[in-house]
Amino acid sequence: MMRELGEKVAALKAILIELVSHESALKVPDICRAIGLDEGETSEAMRSKARYVERRLSGQPAEVVFTAAERYLLESRDYYLAEALAKAKEVGSPVVSEHTRRRIVLYFDKHPLSTELEEMEVYRRAWPTTKMRTTRQPHGDADWTMADELHKAMFIDQSWSTREALEALNIHTCSQQQFFHFVETVCSPVVQSEKAQDDIVMVFNQLLVGEGFKLHAERRASGSRVYRVKPTAVGSPSDTVISDVLMAFDPDRIHERWTEALERRSTNPEGAITLARTLLEDVSKWILTEANEPYTDKDDLPKLYSKLAKTLNLAPDAHSEQVFKQILGSCQQIVEQLGALRNRISDAHSPGPKRVRPKPRHAELAVNLSGTMATFLVSTWMEMKERKDTAPEK
Repeated sequence: MMRELGEKVAALKAILIELVSHESALKVPDICRAIGLDEGETSEAMRSKARYVERRLSGQPAEVVFTAAERYLLESRDYYLAEALAKAKEVGSPVVSEHTRRRIVLYFDKHPLSTELEEMEVYRRAWPTTKMRTTRQPHGDADWTMADELHKAMFIDQSWSTREALEALNIHTCSQQQFFHFVETVCSPVVQSEKAQDDIVMVFNQLLVGEGFKLHAERRASGSRVYRVKPTAVGSPSDTVISDVLMAFDPDRIHERWTEALERRSTNPEGAITLARTLLEDVSKWILTEANEPYTDKDDLPKLYSKLAKTLNLAPDAHSEQVFKQILGSCQQIVEQLGALRNRISDAHSPGPKRVRPKPRHAELAVNLSGTMATFLVSTWMEMKERKDTAPEK
């Protein structure tokens, strides 16, 4: 982490040196003083503005460089300096993986970027496109900006898709601060109709929640919800471990089921309990299919688990050590009770006037147990497959 921080701070220094060096030599000492760096003689700045700034940043701890960049940005907004500062300050903090960023971008392969505004307007709201550089200037036009490039590629040549436009804006590698700004922009009621906003928020939260973030409705504007990405209690270390295992096993159906269950723990306890059971059903069927073990659509969760336990050698009777017999017997009971809990208080059946309604803590218990069991089953199966693959041929 220290190496990464050092690289990010060095990049931040380089941009800051470049920006201050573009000013008049007479102003450079005053600018350095204003951003918290030592002031020197004007004659030194006259000899080399870049060297003047570099000397005052040399050896400074990250906090001093951060402060200098922040003070500069108060007077002169620069996208690249702001990005370098954000990336440096994000080192060591929880981050949304590139995989999740790509899945969010893929959403726009099948859905419009906006249902209320022109697409170029969305880019303008999410990025300062008129002040961003591009390497594709026609005929060396120094005034050519990213806004010009987007307009040409998307509306004149019609050669870029929405995804290609977002990739040109470095959506996969931009700071997390910038990425969240984009997410909040496309989820804005100004950008999306009410129905489209509900859909996109639901999909994005399914992807974000496993990484420890969520779009929260922060306030209302003219009756419409305004969302902000914030850390959430969901995404604890255990959630992350489970998410990683299930993502490696099956990134689509099973991992998606897990993230949906996480999302609903606090907002829809009944739905979360239903998904907790469905997750175990999916995992059981998936492994049985890979193991070429038969099952029927009529098999309920306890029956599926019984078949899976034999396949994975997890049946209590298959072990002589008493402690293992007890643990594996408890696992079987957990599966059976999750099924019973789902039947009694989930959203899988009509509630009736007297049915107990689960609270978020009940859903958290059910989802956490389901996720832990799913991880155990997947890990056991993966280890069994690995042993078979590496076993010497007879």
